[in-house]
Amino acid sequence: LRLPLLLSLAALCLSEDAVSGPTTTTQSTSQQTQTILNSTPTEHNVSTPGQAITTQGVHQQTRESFSENTSGGHDRLTDGPRYTTQQTNLTWMAYNISIPGFSSPLIEKNITLDSPANIELSCTVASVSTHAVAIEKTWKKDTKTIESNVTSNETKNVWSTQYKLQIREKKDMGSYMCVMKGEQEVQAVFHLKVPKIKGKEKPIVSYEGDSIVMVCESGNYIPITWIWYTINGSHQVPINDSLMPEKYIIDKTPANKTHLKIMKLTGQDGGLYVCQAVFKLGENNGEVNLKVLNYMVPLKPFFAIAAEVIVLVALIFLYEIYSKKKEMLAEGEKEFEQIEQLKSEESNGVENSSTRHRKV
Repeated sequence: LRLPLLLSLAALCLSEDAVSGPTTTTQSTSQQTQTILNSTPTEHNVSTPGQAITTQGVHQQTRESFSENTSGGHDRLTDGPRYTTQQTNLTWMAYNISIPGFSSPLIEKNITLDSPANIELSCTVASVSTHAVAIEKTWKKDTKTIESNVTSNETKNVWSTQYKLQIREKKDMGSYMCVMKGEQEVQAVFHLKVPKIKGKEKPIVSYEGDSIVMVCESGNYIPITWIWYTINGSHQVPINDSLMPEKYIIDKTPANKTHLKIMKLTGQDGGLYVCQAVFKLGENNGEVNLKVLNYMVPLKPFFAIAAEVIVLVALIFLYEIYSKKKEMLAEGEKEFEQIEQLKSEESNGVENSSTRHRKV
């Protein structure tokens, strides 16, 4: 009786363990799930995977449309989608060229830009011509025709055309030309350039062993950085003041100026120096020419004058010696003539006395 009872108790324990195992696993799984749900942010702060994929697809489509617009037709420019991801909160700046008539020569205008901008270029032609001729209006960058973002207006005796563009990088700079063609053709050109850099027109002259300071400035424009170069033949060699602090010191304050100090000048330091201002839309250079002289150089005129004086004094001295010798020779000749004359007189006197004695 005891043995069957023990067997039944053992079977009952095994069945309870088998049931409790999955229950524990289920509870653990439920706890993990609840933890994950609690740690998940609210719906407003999380982008679902579907949304991320959609956004990625939109960017991919944008890139594909941009490549399609720029790959075909090498003689066409289209602005199109490449600005969809750029800054669009910049204000528009308008620039206009007024052309007096269709017989006017080429008119040019310089536009200075140091940072990204939205600009509108416009050309206006006023003519009293009564000929009803259709005016063809074209915009070009270099030799490429621009077709997008171009508008035209036409009233009585006044024709105008506009081109809107967004300047975002260096390649957007350059020359933009508007052409109006009827019986005659007129052209106007806008030159988009980064600010000019002012160096020094006249050379800086200094002497060996001295120190000098070169200055370049960009006016009212603030560049991203300044870089100094020395010209070695046809190559520009950057100056790194951190590698040679005992030779160069570069000061970039205020931001629209840069100073290059060169210490312990030698003859090899002479030459052309270039200061480059780097802007968001490109770079521009200024130049400073340095001449290093030896201390003997300013003494050369003095030595030349001293040599001339010495030569002149020597000539005067030689002339005086020659004059004295000449005078001495002249005096010697006079004395010799006087002696000869005395001798001749004495000889004549002796002859006369002898004649008198004979007569007696």
